[in-house]
Amino acid sequence: MTPDDVAAEPAEIWPDTLQAFELFASLRTQWRGGMCGPTGLDYNVLYRKMDWMGLTAEQYDRLEADIGVMEAAALDEIYAER
Repeated sequence: MTPDDVAAEPAEIWPDTLQAFELFASLRTQWRGGMCGPTGLDYNVLYRKMDWMGLTAEQYDRLEADIGVMEAAALDEIYAER
């Protein structure tokens, strides 16, 4: 792939979402799949990674929610063409 293969401009990652983005990116091989394709992230792996991060309960909940938003957006994009 080259930059010409990508139709959209690169997205800016805001500083307050960087941690969630990096965690989401680290889960790129941790999708659960079914007969029709990806169904969602493997939350066992997500929680394990989050446990290592030394987060407060509030940070943990916020990060989990942020990952859920990205997961839903990714699934919408994956199945948009079908």
